[in-house]
Amino acid sequence: MHLPGIVILAAGSSSRLGQPKQLLEFQGTTLIRRITQSAVDAVNTPVVIILGANCSLIKNQLTHLPVHIVFNPDWPEGIASSIRKGLMALLYYSPDTEAALFAVCDQPYITPDLFREMISAGDKTQKPIVACRYNTILGTPVLFKKEYFEMLLALKDNEGARKIIQTHAESVEAVPFPLGIYDVDTLQDYADLQNELI
Repeated sequence: MHLPGIVILAAGSSSRLGQPKQLLEFQGTTLIRRITQSAVDAVNTPVVIILGANCSLIKNQLTHLPVHIVFNPDWPEGIASSIRKGLMALLYYSPDTEAALFAVCDQPYITPDLFREMISAGDKTQKPIVACRYNTILGTPVLFKKEYFEMLLALKDNEGARKIIQTHAESVEAVPFPLGIYDVDTLQDYADLQNELI
């Protein structure tokens, strides 16, 4: 399998947090730049960043990185619109892509090695979906081979990739990512992260 492109979903308004989570700092950099740098370091294929709320502020964090920044005007409709926009952008920049790896910006422990491990797992097992496992959850980051592209483009409203993972469990290869359970949705989540309680 050719290396997949990576789509980073970062269009939300962070309503529960009360400020753009993309701009929160962790280990000397913002969450959006951290995940983007991890993607760039992991692959030499297109990296697409989907922005929506607070686009101009967040875009400023991505200067000098070799990525494609795409604005999703439909971001208020839910994450499905960003998945669709991201996949379409990836196919525009790389029409022959055979897989897409989706990630979100608020899982601070994603690393280039995790992305590489997922790609390797897809190669070795030939499973068409590679998802991360944390606790009993199978979720992001998640890789879909092209046979699932039509399904991704058909998602609506707040339907995310997990819907496809759950309904096609037999096609999923799980990659352990215990720290994936930690994301930043609230000020308490961020305080715990800063205090290294997680």
